[in-house]
Amino acid sequence: VNRTGEMGFYSCLVKSDGNGGIQEIYRVRLPGNPILGEGKPENQNHAMIFSRGEFVQTIDMNQEGYFEEALKMRNALQEFAKRDGPMPTTILGLREHIFTGSVSSLANYMALQETSFVTLGQRVLTKPLCIRLHYGHPDVFDKLFFITRGGISKSSKGINLSEDIFAGYNNAIRGGQVAFKEYLQVGKGRDVGMSQIYQFEAKLSQGAGEQSLSRDVYRLCQRLDFSRLLSYYFGGIGHYFSNVLTVITIYVVVYLMAILALYDLEKIGDRLITPMGTIQMLLGGLGLLHTIPLFSTLGVERGWWASLQELIQVFATGGPLHFMFHIQTKANYMTQTILVGGAKYRPTGRGFVTQHTPMDELYRFFASSHLYLGVEMGAGLIIMGIYSEAKQYFGRTWSLWLASLSFIASPFWFNPLTFDWNMVTSDYLKWISWMRGKAGGASRSWSMWWSEETSFYSKMPLTSKGWFIIKAVLYLTVAEGIARSDLARADNTLNKPLVGVSFVVGSIVIFFVLWYLLSMVEHLMPYPVRRTIGILIGIGLMVSISTVFIEDSNFIRYGLAAYYGIGAMCQVGLLFGSKFVKNFYFIHDLVCGHIIFIPLLVLAILQIPHHIQTWLLYHNALSSDVVVSNILRYARKSQESGGTTAPNEDLVEQISELRKLVQKQEQMIEKLGSGNVSATLGKQNPSTDAIASLIKAPSQDKMNIETQPGAYNVMGGKMGTKTMSASNLDVWGEMALGDSAVPQGGYQSMQTYQTTTVPRTSDFEFSSPSAMPPR
Repeated sequence: VNRTGEMGFYSCLVKSDGNGGIQEIYRVRLPGNPILGEGKPENQNHAMIFSRGEFVQTIDMNQEGYFEEALKMRNALQEFAKRDGPMPTTILGLREHIFTGSVSSLANYMALQETSFVTLGQRVLTKPLCIRLHYGHPDVFDKLFFITRGGISKSSKGINLSEDIFAGYNNAIRGGQVAFKEYLQVGKGRDVGMSQIYQFEAKLSQGAGEQSLSRDVYRLCQRLDFSRLLSYYFGGIGHYFSNVLTVITIYVVVYLMAILALYDLEKIGDRLITPMGTIQMLLGGLGLLHTIPLFSTLGVERGWWASLQELIQVFATGGPLHFMFHIQTKANYMTQTILVGGAKYRPTGRGFVTQHTPMDELYRFFASSHLYLGVEMGAGLIIMGIYSEAKQYFGRTWSLWLASLSFIASPFWFNPLTFDWNMVTSDYLKWISWMRGKAGGASRSWSMWWSEETSFYSKMPLTSKGWFIIKAVLYLTVAEGIARSDLARADNTLNKPLVGVSFVVGSIVIFFVLWYLLSMVEHLMPYPVRRTIGILIGIGLMVSISTVFIEDSNFIRYGLAAYYGIGAMCQVGLLFGSKFVKNFYFIHDLVCGHIIFIPLLVLAILQIPHHIQTWLLYHNALSSDVVVSNILRYARKSQESGGTTAPNEDLVEQISELRKLVQKQEQMIEKLGSGNVSATLGKQNPSTDAIASLIKAPSQDKMNIETQPGAYNVMGGKMGTKTMSASNLDVWGEMALGDSAVPQGGYQSMQTYQTTTVPRTSDFEFSSPSAMPPR
């Protein structure tokens, strides 16, 4: 607070004083509150003034630098002194090494996707296309160039959601050039869970939608030549537009084929059309050619047989379903951002999220973007199959069925323990409880979730609402076609039903009214009475609906037509803020949820799919990966206790249960897998061994720390003479600690040490020299 009583803001550079305290180096007075936009780009731009030197490298929290790669940094900085063209090099792109690929199949897909884009894509975008931008860290920037041209990020909320890419736009517009070198790489951890990957793709897609509306892209595209403009479209927001067009094409083809079959228009004159299903299957197989660049890269880096095995493994574990699923993720959030707006930063975490996700959470995540579309496409293909008279149904629809299946099944196939009977029954009860919830936020109530999920419809401009009105017209067209068709048509003039249809329909209406009244007064009733009345009303509804379909089969056709007709009415009502449509959407969600749950229950009864899923999705890692987050949580609690207190009995009991679960899963995989799998499980894994070391029973022995006689004093404490790098090479402490670790007499006055050899598990040995060379 200053003299006038106003709040003053400063940024301070601090460091440790060596005694556990904080020492301030200097501070910078700020004109006001610095938190205006997103925190990450604001911090990046502001931290520039505290950095030294002429270049700055940006590193994310999920990245790590290897010591051996750091030795190459001096060579990499010389790239800025070179001029490959008329403009100076201002951004140096580096290769990334994904080290989380062995956690699960999903993590492996993300590692391969990064290899495809970060290595292959950016290599081509740099040369010969000359349109590589800045796509994220760990790029190195010319600090003097960027600090005078707006910084290395833009931080306005909303429009600058993908803050990194705007540094590339700024660089291209203001005359900079980007280089990309692959002799230096930085480690990176990618997302390993389905929900994490979903949020990551959603953030990128919303960012691409905001980019397409930004002035930076407009200015860049006004100044690029035609060839580089096409290259920018290929390597930038055009990828997301292509996904949007792909999903729209699938949707239009499904409804076009269904409407042609419904209205008997699958012919030219009196001659039926001749589908070319075989050719369509061959053309679909040409999509495998997209794997050739990745196959070639993996072949050069790992060997051709290992590359082939990798691709076969991707297809066997459901890789195509995963990538098709995220085509819809990108398309959904790209269109939503352009039509509605509302893009926001989504923190994904980058943690080891490989535990089972409950069904209600998956439904909240994926219903609006994927599950509804998958069920709708499946219903359209079934209707087309019922009414179509043209042949080669499978040849014409196999790719559409694959897309529908990927939208519906992918979240559950890639969810650990999905087909375990106890998990399925528990998830079903949780989902029913969530559907019945009335309060407590979106995570506890379907009603609250639906209100949040559909709040943007009524706020859309009229031009954006036009797309959804077209969708409602499609529903009405299908409803009219079903109602006019001969599906399950019956003549009841001769065969009178035993129970009057009007009586049964009236009973159904009465039961629905009773259900509504029960929901209004159920909080006043005791639980046994409320439960009994609810069961009786449910039984009455099921019996009445079954009776009406048995007595008069025409109601099958009327019911389907009404379902699409009500869907059209609800779509229009949603656009104009009608609350009445909420009840119909509740019934629709009940139908969609049971369409998903019934196959899950059947597969859980068989038990075999559960073992197959576990073996396929987690054969790269130890079976303990499913519970690795719990192990890390226990390790964190143990570390927080600091070893000063007695061990927590609850934690010890939890870890014993985790050990039993790990042993059980290892035994299961050994039984299912071949000898190679057993051999893999028997090998030592440094990362999992490190975790295992954290969860050992607490030792009663006291730990004695002895300093080496040849150690020297740094910051008032004793330091050893050697450190270990990421590749287990011995590194002299002076190199790792800098000049501050060297005595005043220089290197030549240091004590001479004996040559030591560190034992290795392999044949490779490394000996450190007896003394460092003179400086």
